[in-house]
Amino acid sequence: MSGSGSGADDGATAPGPQPRRRGRPRRSPQGAGPGTRERILQAARDEFAERGYDKASMRGIAKAAGVDAALVHHYFGTKDDVFAAAIEVSFEPVLAVSAVIGRGGTEGIGERLARYFIGVWENPATRAPLLAVVRSALTNETAAKVLRTFVLRRLLERVAAELDVPDPTFRAELAASHMVGIAILRYVIKAEPLASADPERIIELVAPTLQRYLTQP
Repeated sequence: MSGSGSGADDGATAPGPQPRRRGRPRRSPQGAGPGTRERILQAARDEFAERGYDKASMRGIAKAAGVDAALVHHYFGTKDDVFAAAIEVSFEPVLAVSAVIGRGGTEGIGERLARYFIGVWENPATRAPLLAVVRSALTNETAAKVLRTFVLRRLLERVAAELDVPDPTFRAELAASHMVGIAILRYVIKAEPLASADPERIIELVAPTLQRYLTQP
């Protein structure tokens, strides 16, 4: 009797399967879905460009993208990771090296480098992440590291590898310092008359200096 009663009680009161907790963020009506990652990246580029690395936050990026903050972590991990992903779109090293080196080798390389660099800054789609990384790199080591990685190592060192001159990496960095200085004055500080100058005029004046940096024995 006790055995049958015990069995009946067990069958009636046995708890059902417990819900499993997953590490996925809760999704709001405007959460994950087609294009979510791209939307987060665009929001991150805008936030970093406007606020810089230090003041931008994962919560602010999430709000601008219309998603939960946990979803940003789900796709990208840390703030450093989303920052790197947000600015990487501006740099396509293989295409950049092809555009700078071209079929002409080092002949005219100064003009091609200036034209490529100014062209990237003049394009609104790539200007925002560049503003983010330049502004942030001045005060934050993480941003400075990203700038070194994407600009110096992934672009300029590949250009340097094509140069038949002493100290090619040093020369490529000198050329970069010249162009970054122009970018800060023209696009960040917006110093006049440089800020309003015709891009072609800038390229015309800068190209000979870059050519000397990169090719003079």
